[in-house]
Amino acid sequence: MTLGTIKSYPNNPNVAKALVTAAYMGVSVDFKAIDMLADRDEAFRTRHPMAKVPVFEGKETDLFESNAIAYYVALQKGDHALLGTTPVEKAKIMQWAFFSDNEITANTFAWIGPLLGYAPYVKPAVDGAIERYKRALDMLNKVMVNKTYLVSETVTFADIVVACALVPTFTMVMDKPLRDQYKNVTRYFTTVIGKPHFKAVLGEIKLCETPLKYTPPKKDKKETAPKKKEAAPKKQKPDADATAAPAAATTTAAGTEDAAKPTPKPKSKLDLLPKSPFILDEWKRMYSNNNTDVAMKWFWENFDKEGWSIWRVDYKYNDELTLVFMSNNLIGGFFNRLELARKYAFGTLVVTGVNNNNAISGYFVIRGQGIPEEVTEAADFESYNFTKIEPAQYEEKKDEIYRYMAWEVPNFADGKVFK
Repeated sequence: MTLGTIKSYPNNPNVAKALVTAAYMGVSVDFKAIDMLADRDEAFRTRHPMAKVPVFEGKETDLFESNAIAYYVALQKGDHALLGTTPVEKAKIMQWAFFSDNEITANTFAWIGPLLGYAPYVKPAVDGAIERYKRALDMLNKVMVNKTYLVSETVTFADIVVACALVPTFTMVMDKPLRDQYKNVTRYFTTVIGKPHFKAVLGEIKLCETPLKYTPPKKDKKETAPKKKEAAPKKQKPDADATAAPAAATTTAAGTEDAAKPTPKPKSKLDLLPKSPFILDEWKRMYSNNNTDVAMKWFWENFDKEGWSIWRVDYKYNDELTLVFMSNNLIGGFFNRLELARKYAFGTLVVTGVNNNNAISGYFVIRGQGIPEEVTEAADFESYNFTKIEPAQYEEKKDEIYRYMAWEVPNFADGKVFK
């Protein structure tokens, strides 16, 4: 009899954790591939309020979070060696389970997601994720110098969650030159996924040969319709009234044209400002597609201090922040409410610190010399202090602004870019 059903999109490595665990435990767990758009309907969201996948539906309980699902499967046979035989082993298994989620999976998605088009490509964010991932792999490489498995002399739950978490990078972005930098991890990964229970779920894993790379979207060329040839006007004898009053005819024609095509109202007061040589879209492309040092050099060479202004932004209630991911979600919520400002502003806010001791801060570039209503009318605006950086302060603040744009501020934990 089956323990329950896991639902997710096909080939989700997070599902493999539970299925491999089930194979080791000798229990049956079903899998159902779902359409992420059509199948996550109201009934699905009622049963699974987070609406994230994978989810588990069983007779005893419903679960979300892949590690929890896999752990539930592992508990079906009591004190099985897969979950450790001593308090130390059990604790270390949990240590590696948390490590796989926080250091491997989170940074994997931040690295690969933009390359696959699942998330916006922001080069500093992707570069930061790569560096954090490599830092985690470097630590794992040192741990595995003289070890075959993470916790004991046989496969444990720790090996299942870590090996499954490594699948996306080892198959999509870590080519041989990169794998060679982490030979102990590569040996460990290939050993574990070569086990029969892993093969039964994952199949034959083909290691990456050519890594995924970001390809900027091509701009669609506007098709220009061929101009129609205007028919030559027929010659007519001059009318007495037309000859006598050409000015009146001109005035009437002009008046008719104005009535047919009224001057469009500006959508924002910012549209009435004098034209600026600093083009925000060009800056966004430069920032997204280049290293920060190249982008910031362009920024200072092209920035128009009369048409634009720079603002330091600080969250007012840092003492109320708790978990880092919740603080980052707070930034995301603020950015979502700034939709009307996308044509007139660019910014980056970061979370610094650790869980239950973190802060939100950053910099914004805004059209004009004040804070426009497109920003002030955002629901969360009052929760932030905007401090204007005067042109005389630019030289003094350049290094700090660079560090925020590059996400290289001390104690950096996470961040988002508004663009």
